[in-house]
Amino acid sequence: MFWSEIKKQFKLFDGVIIISLIILSFLPYGIFAYSQGNYSLKTDETTAIVSIDGKPIDEFILNAHTPHKEITYHPKGKQYNIIELEGTRIRVKEDNSPDQVAVNTGWISKPGQTSVCLPHRLVVEIKGVPLDDDDDMIISY
Repeated sequence: MFWSEIKKQFKLFDGVIIISLIILSFLPYGIFAYSQGNYSLKTDETTAIVSIDGKPIDEFILNAHTPHKEITYHPKGKQYNIIELEGTRIRVKEDNSPDQVAVNTGWISKPGQTSVCLPHRLVVEIKGVPLDDDDDMIISY
């Protein structure tokens, strides 16, 4: 009896719409995977950008030859963040924020990864090297 009620209410076009919506729900994943695929580690290096209040403060090239380094940032007053670099990875080693989200994020090394300390407005972001430099060229006939 249950299935007969569903068959009365369910039309063929309803199934097409439901299947289309399920397929479209995977579209953001496909776009993100494609955009991340446009970056290559052909030089085996990435760039880490440290920003405070949305303004870039430091930029580091991360590759196999990057020496171990610790840098301390004092965004405002008694706030502090200690950033640690080691080879191809970077992390927020220590800060005095109450939630410790950036510290718990740990090491980041892949393009697109970020480590954020919201109370101090500090963001550590990894940028990749684009695969092609020819993408900016516009050709018209």
